[in-house]
Amino acid sequence: MPPPLGGHGARGFMSEEEKASLPKVTPALLKRVFSCLTPYWKQLILTLLCIILSSVFILLPSILTGKIIDEGLIGRNLSKLIFYLALSFAVTLGANLIQVAESYINTWIAQHITFDMRNTMFTHLQKMSQRFFTSNNQGDIITRMTGDISGVEQVVTSTFSSILSNSITLVVALVAMFRKNWILALLGIIIVPAFTLPTRRAGKTRWSITREAQECTDEINGILNETMSVSGQLLVKLFCREDHEYGKYRDVNGRLIRLHIRESMAGRWFRVVLSLFTNIGPMLLYLVGGILMMRYDSSLTVGDITVLVALLGKTYGPVNSLLNIQVEWMRSMALFTRIFEYFDMPVEIENIPGALVPKKATGSVKFTHVDFSYEPDRQILKDVNFTLESGHSVAIVGPSGSGKSTIINLIPRLYDVTGGSVTFDGVDVRHLDLAFLRRNVGVVTQDSYLFNGTIRENLLYARPDATEQDLLDACGKANILDFILAQPDGLDTMVGNRGLKLSGGEKQRVSIARVLLKDPALLIFDEATSALDSISESKIQEAIDPLIESRTSILIAHRLSTILAADEILVVKEGQIVERGQHRDLVKAGGVYTELYETQFSRALENEDTEQETGQEK
Repeated sequence: MPPPLGGHGARGFMSEEEKASLPKVTPALLKRVFSCLTPYWKQLILTLLCIILSSVFILLPSILTGKIIDEGLIGRNLSKLIFYLALSFAVTLGANLIQVAESYINTWIAQHITFDMRNTMFTHLQKMSQRFFTSNNQGDIITRMTGDISGVEQVVTSTFSSILSNSITLVVALVAMFRKNWILALLGIIIVPAFTLPTRRAGKTRWSITREAQECTDEINGILNETMSVSGQLLVKLFCREDHEYGKYRDVNGRLIRLHIRESMAGRWFRVVLSLFTNIGPMLLYLVGGILMMRYDSSLTVGDITVLVALLGKTYGPVNSLLNIQVEWMRSMALFTRIFEYFDMPVEIENIPGALVPKKATGSVKFTHVDFSYEPDRQILKDVNFTLESGHSVAIVGPSGSGKSTIINLIPRLYDVTGGSVTFDGVDVRHLDLAFLRRNVGVVTQDSYLFNGTIRENLLYARPDATEQDLLDACGKANILDFILAQPDGLDTMVGNRGLKLSGGEKQRVSIARVLLKDPALLIFDEATSALDSISESKIQEAIDPLIESRTSILIAHRLSTILAADEILVVKEGQIVERGQHRDLVKAGGVYTELYETQFSRALENEDTEQETGQEK
């Protein structure tokens, strides 16, 4: 009796979502899929030979069974019995050894293909513009990088090899059956499809339950993701919602348990039905074979009938797999299609041929009639013009959403202008080598990102060859050295996930130290102090002020003390520079800056003075 094939049923069906997103399998797609395999054509040929040999060897013991029965047992010939048993054992051992070799080669090929794909995908995504990462879901990007590419390994080791091995096994088994007796072989061909019917029906039931269970699992993951995160757990505690969240989790968990029980029982009933059908086939062959042997065909032996029954059992698995292989094949093609979609995404921002690499940068910047839009029908910047000379600084102010951060993102080419030009040291940034440009532009943002590691590791990210003294000097300039030296582990203090073990001000000053290690020609501070209290802001301002005096700088800020440090103030509204000049003149002009000063800057200054007075009283 062949072993139950419970796993094939559930795999042989697609969800409605999968059916709706089936790829169109074209010669071009197939050619591209197999182009991933061509670097390993020698190993593939070796795999094919292993599959052919193992498929033949696996069937030989079944064929030898007839000789064992007829010539060894019924013929009462002990030497032939021992010979055929030994040969059967040797062939079985050989088949297993060949399968081990095939599995190793297959796995080797699959791992190297996924290795190539991951490297290619990672390199490609590293070249994508900021637009790609702001427009695409981060989870989807990671899924393509991990789940989809890992799925390719399953395609190579399972789907492709399954098609070959099952096809060869089926062909060899049918040829051997027809050589023994064409009548019983035809009967077997009729029986095998009938065997697959209960398999597919049970498969549909199990697939339906599995899909419901997956939905429950997704719901559980959603609850865990929300409630077990740092921010989510804090919210749960502050609003005393522990019991509510536990209730939600318990209900979904209970549903999942009930579905798993149903799935398990469905599998039990499936195996009962499968067992009945797998016994009916051999019974019919024994019956018809017995009639032929006893009444019509004296040449048919007991051994022949036994061989035919054994070979029939060997066809159940391949037929069932091949009937379901269309689903596996389409899923494989969908997997490759999703991966190729990312490979085919154009790199918006890259070096032009012969990109310039100047020997030295001074950091001067010029915007000339710059237009920019994220979407064709939504313009963000309109005819922006300004010049920042080397050694000088400008402050960019304006209402939220006016385009301030977009302006600075165009300088290191996180995005490219849609009109006009941005020059760095007199050269259009699109003509400069990207690595040179970005090495010479340092940006400190409002939400500076720190990796989950030590302060030292985060600083060395900017310059891996920096010495201990370089690190200490940068921390001193960023006004964070005293804090670091006060820690038991000093520079080896862990900062936690996203730097959450540090305060906002400490994290920001580490970020400034990291940028200083980079030693850029142009420093950009994008709302670097907006989310901090006045004391933290004051410490950061103490770090920023000398930097502004010694370097070319751009400041985006809402604090008046930061703005006053700049040589010129640019006022941006709705993507345009509507005012420019010194603080005193702009306040008197009665325009946008005056409004910002009265509603935002002056209030921030009053709060700062109040907090400082309170601190002095304490």
